Amino acid sequence: MVMVRSESEVDGEVEVLHGSNSSDYDRVKELKAFDDSKAGVKGLIDAGVAKIPRIFVRPPDELLGSGSNLKIPVIDLGLTASGSHTEPEEHLINITRCNHKEILDELRRASEMWGFFQVLNHGIPTSLLNDMLEATRRFHEQPPEVKMEFYSRELMRKVKFSSNFDLYQSPAANWRDSLFCVMGPDPPCPDELPVACRNVLVEYSEQVRRLGFALFELLSEVLDLNPHHLKDMDCAAGHLILCHYYPACPEPELTMGTSKHSDPDFLTILLQDHIGGLQVLHQNHWVDVPPLPGALVVNIGDLLQLMSNDRFKSVEHRVLANCVGPRVSVACFFTTHLHPSTKIYGPIKELLSEDYPPIYRETSLKDFISYYDSKGLDGNSALTHFKLS
Repeated sequence: MVMVRSESEVDGEVEVLHGSNSSDYDRVKELKAFDDSKAGVKGLIDAGVAKIPRIFVRPPDELLGSGSNLKIPVIDLGLTASGSHTEPEEHLINITRCNHKEILDELRRASEMWGFFQVLNHGIPTSLLNDMLEATRRFHEQPPEVKMEFYSRELMRKVKFSSNFDLYQSPAANWRDSLFCVMGPDPPCPDELPVACRNVLVEYSEQVRRLGFALFELLSEVLDLNPHHLKDMDCAAGHLILCHYYPACPEPELTMGTSKHSDPDFLTILLQDHIGGLQVLHQNHWVDVPPLPGALVVNIGDLLQLMSNDRFKSVEHRVLANCVGPRVSVACFFTTHLHPSTKIYGPIKELLSEDYPPIYRETSLKDFISYYDSKGLDGNSALTHFKLS
């Protein structure tokens, strides 16, 4: 087993690991040493590092900004929790939902002004949310040799463990490890999933998929379209789940848990634990997204902003590094970019007019993701690349 070494070991390797200001610093060598360890950021903590490696250090201007008193919207969807996913999915949206117009109005304001909101009474049992967070923690805290079996940077692999998908592209690495699982439209066989989170992940995947269906129906109505419009465009046809682990950081003031970015999907549903650290950029201020018991965070993705012709906003967000972790979160991305498709996405024609022409050119999911991945989390929106002017 190859491990990144701690400060108590060979001086030459410590310099590569922790970085230095010397002219012979070799960033590529340090990146490769970290990647080859297959142990992720948690491997650094397990090795006893007291300083973060230079590959994680970010420019001071990227770390600035916080303290806003603004609050992101919280929306009560009025959906009851289902103890089973055997019921027909179309039933979910109709269960005990009241104040339909008020819900649509709140979603409209949240999607057009913020691009970020939290939902309560979303239909997923709190017990399952807690089990999913615990399963995420259990996977990342198991022996390194078990996780290494899943370590990969292979693009088309459905189940993989890694740290920083853009490790070799981004200016600095993030203090975070991730388990990546493509759960639809063609989910992996259950025995391909890690034992530590297998059963919970399958159940959570089905429940969050059904919530996604409900949200796409509501968002279609917000756009004054048929409730099935976005689903008929395959926005809910596939999803992948990322189980993130943010170890406590010895120097959180020098790095980020996740750097500034927007999501390259249609919609994201995020489950976060109690620690906090998620922030959204609103009116040039970083606004905290505080953990609410039983709540889920929802944000508009780049592709939905493109399709809505800027009606909906896919906003930048980030996660601060912390010294009290580990923090865990579970993000469900609604996208089919790993599933072969010839479908082309552009501004929805029903939303266009002579006074409201298209802002973006059409693109395939594959081309959009290829561009997004090629630039990494560099703090710039991929949407700019697809603008017509």
